[in-house]
Amino acid sequence: MNALRLLHLEDNPVDHGLLVRALRRGEVEAEVVLVDTLEAFRAALAPGQPPFDAVLADFHLGGFSGLEAWDWLREAGIDLPFILVSGAIGEAAVADAMVRGVSDYVDKAQLSRLPRVLQRALELSATRRAQAEAARELAASRQRLLELTEHLQTSIDRERADIAREIHDDIGGALAAVKLDLAWLARRLTDDEALGHVRSALGMAEHALGASQRIMRNLRPAVLDQGLMPALQWLTRTFAERTGLDVVLRGRVQGALTPRQEMVAYRTVQEALTNVLKHAQARRVTIDVSDLEDHLTIEIADDGRGASPQELGKDRSFGLLGLRERAQSVGGWLDVVTAPGQGMTLILSVPLAGAAAPNEAEEDDQ
Repeated sequence: MNALRLLHLEDNPVDHGLLVRALRRGEVEAEVVLVDTLEAFRAALAPGQPPFDAVLADFHLGGFSGLEAWDWLREAGIDLPFILVSGAIGEAAVADAMVRGVSDYVDKAQLSRLPRVLQRALELSATRRAQAEAARELAASRQRLLELTEHLQTSIDRERADIAREIHDDIGGALAAVKLDLAWLARRLTDDEALGHVRSALGMAEHALGASQRIMRNLRPAVLDQGLMPALQWLTRTFAERTGLDVVLRGRVQGALTPRQEMVAYRTVQEALTNVLKHAQARRVTIDVSDLEDHLTIEIADDGRGASPQELGKDRSFGLLGLRERAQSVGGWLDVVTAPGQGMTLILSVPLAGAAAPNEAEEDDQ
C-alpha cells in the first residue's frame, strides 16, 4: 500500500496514538492528521487543502458525533472512505451507520483489524470511482453518438428533400411533357396499330408519373407543411388504400411543433406501419395522438401476432433501434409493449417546449 494521508477525527490523544501504532504494526505507511472538532474537520477538508485518502472518526465526540461529520462530508460532495473507529456503540448504531453509507466500523478494542478494513475500504472506493468514471465516459459517448445520429438524420432528411425536388423539377416535368405529347399524338393518329402503341406508352408514362409523385411524397412529404395531423391523415389513408388494412387515426395536436419534431413523429408512424405490414399479420391498426402535459404522445397499436423478447432481439429490432435513436434526437423516447399473440404497441413520447397555438383540430377515423 502506498503512503496514505488520513484524517483522524478524535478528541482523545491517547486513542489517536493507539490508532497510529496499530497502523504501523499493520505496515501501513501513512500520515495521520488529528482534528478534534467539527470546525477543524471542515477546515482540513476545505478546497485548497492537501487531499486525504480516507477519514477515520470516533463515534462519540465532545458535543457532536462522528455521523454528523459523515453527513457533512456527503452534503459537501466529498467522496472519501469513512471508517468509524470507536468503542462499543451497539449493533443498532453500527447498522444505522452502515445504512447511511459509512464504509465500515472498527472497535477500538480490536484495532488490529484496522489495516485490513482500511485497505478494503480504499479498494472499494477506488472501484466505485472507476465505475463512476466509466459511467460518465459511457454517458458522454452515448451523447456523442446521439449527436452524430441527429446530424446524420438531419443530413439524410436534407438529402431526401433535395432528391425529391430534383425528381419534381426534372423527371416529373419531363414525364408530364411526354404525357402531353403522347396525348397529342393519340388524338391525331388514325392507324389502329400505331394508336395502340401510343396509348400503351401513355399508360406507362402515367404510371411513371404517379410513381415519381409517390417517391417524392415518401422522400419529403410536402403535406407536412400543413401540420402533423394532416400529414398523418394522408399517410394513414393512402396506407389503408394500398394495403387493405383497417387503419384508425384518433386525437389532435393543439400545440405548435418544431419541423424536426413533426418529421420524427411522421417517420415513426410511417416506419411503424411498414413494420405492421411486413411482420405483424394484422388486420387493424389504431393510432392515437395527443400533446397533453407538454408531451407529444403517439401510440400505434396493431392486433397482429405480437413478438417475443427473442424476436425483438433479431433483425426487426434494428428498425426499433432506429426509431429509438430518432426519438432520442428530439429528446424523446420509444416504448414497446408486446407479447406473442397479443399484438404490438409502439409509444412515442416527445417533450414539448410549451403550449402554443393549435396546430390541427382532430381526425377520428380513416
